[in-house]
Amino acid sequence: MIESTKNPTVKRVARLKQRPDREETGLALMEGPQVVRELIAFAAPTVEELFFTSDGFGRHPELAEAATAAGIEVEFVTDAVLAAMADTRTPQGVLAVAHQTPTRLREALPEGTRLVAVLDEVRDPGNAGTVIRAADAAGADVVILTGSSVDPYNPKVVRATTGSLFHLSVVTGVTIEAAAEEVRAAGLTLLAADMGGAPLPASDLSGPTAWLFGNEAHGLSDTARALADRTVAVPIYGKAESLNLGTAASVCLYASAFAHRR
Repeated sequence: MIESTKNPTVKRVARLKQRPDREETGLALMEGPQVVRELIAFAAPTVEELFFTSDGFGRHPELAEAATAAGIEVEFVTDAVLAAMADTRTPQGVLAVAHQTPTRLREALPEGTRLVAVLDEVRDPGNAGTVIRAADAAGADVVILTGSSVDPYNPKVVRATTGSLFHLSVVTGVTIEAAAEEVRAAGLTLLAADMGGAPLPASDLSGPTAWLFGNEAHGLSDTARALADRTVAVPIYGKAESLNLGTAASVCLYASAFAHRR
């Protein structure tokens, strides 16, 4: 058992909370039982280290069993050590370190791709994680994060995806121009979600679609809107001033999912 917060392993893992260290090492923190459960189930070969507190091991023995079956060694740490490594204030007793698995843009859009979410300059980790989760639930094939969008391996993003990060392809580090070019080359229509667009029309969503979502505070840039084939808005029928990014993206992605399955 690792008992000291000054242990080199503890310091090394804790540094992964910072983006420069994640970029340098290609590793990321995966925290909490649900995230670790999905990580082991869908991306076990990427796991580098897996840590449990005694309490966490007692509450989630199935995770340790799944890890052992996948050839992953379990390491025990004290509550204080896990707290030093974790990003949350109240860790849930289990934390993993895993290799990042970003996908190249062209490899992420094979023939037959039907639904894509493109996040342009989305900065909030919770919003990005929510959209990745919604895209996974709606049956999307890939999520593309362009420009200076938040790092999908930010611990807050990882937690917000609740494991969906391991279920679909995630592309980062591309320009909005490159993303628009590639989704069109793959045969998808690029729809910009923006309050200035026409009300969401289910009848126009039966074909392969890439949804473009913009920054939480400023929306889509003029450049991004100009690259889209059409601009579409989620209508508001009540008195709400607007919808947040995660909610609006969920509506758009599911509108496409429903149309594809009709």
